[in-house]
Amino acid sequence: MAAPNDAPKPTAPRGVSQVTNFIAVASGKGGVGKSTVAANLAAALAASGAKVGLLDADVYGPSVPLMFGVPADEKPRLNDERHIVPLVRYGVKLLSMGFLVDDSNAVIWRGPMVSSAVRQFLGQAAWGELDHLIIDLPPGTGDIQLTLVQTVPLTGAVVVSTPQPVALADARKAVKMFENVHVPVLGVVENMAYFTPPDLPDRKYYLFGEAGAQKLAAELDVPVLGEVPIEQAAREAGDNGTPVVLAEPESATAQAFRQMAERVVTEVERRNADAPPTQPIEILYK
Repeated sequence: MAAPNDAPKPTAPRGVSQVTNFIAVASGKGGVGKSTVAANLAAALAASGAKVGLLDADVYGPSVPLMFGVPADEKPRLNDERHIVPLVRYGVKLLSMGFLVDDSNAVIWRGPMVSSAVRQFLGQAAWGELDHLIIDLPPGTGDIQLTLVQTVPLTGAVVVSTPQPVALADARKAVKMFENVHVPVLGVVENMAYFTPPDLPDRKYYLFGEAGAQKLAAELDVPVLGEVPIEQAAREAGDNGTPVVLAEPESATAQAFRQMAERVVTEVERRNADAPPTQPIEILYK
């Protein structure tokens, strides 16, 4: 599922100059499983043979160390050029503030410091050649999102929501934010779409509402990339440090994530074929 490498690439910081596609995974609010989607998207793409990196840009609440089973004492090193060398798990290159800060401490930073850290992860890290760099954003539409679109040419964004109206309302804002900064929205992922009891595999219980993301996608004219069920295996896999697409590949959740990854690549290829490369934007303050 590697995207073509012959498309022209706009200017990017040195550390990510060999990255073909930058894919942001975003949500309007927290608690919708955005980091779980990002982790499994990256793992599924890597398992398919693509060269993949995952940047945990949620500086205040990093999840990648736990979800990929990175011990607290394992830290990134610096190469001879004084660039940060990402850690590697399951074929995915990883960078996270959680690798640099003790997990018992809070990151108490103002916006400019957070933005500086994200720029360093992008421009002063040895990512090397990648087909896809997945960027797990914090919830909302704030400093980190703006820093990202100012720093790298985002190929597109994946917006994650649950079917609940309160989550969909914030997802709508996330979609509008990317449209306002001229970043294509690849589609919407509906997480926690339904629950199927293990002893009743033919039943679906829509605990948070039904088809909410489909309605939102139709309203905003973007694709639905996947409907991911609630399943205990996904929660256990993330807590145990292995994405569910690898830990429980036959589970319904893993199959949904693999289908989602295929659709994301399809949308990336369509976007690269039909539209010129995205340029980093300049934000002027008056």
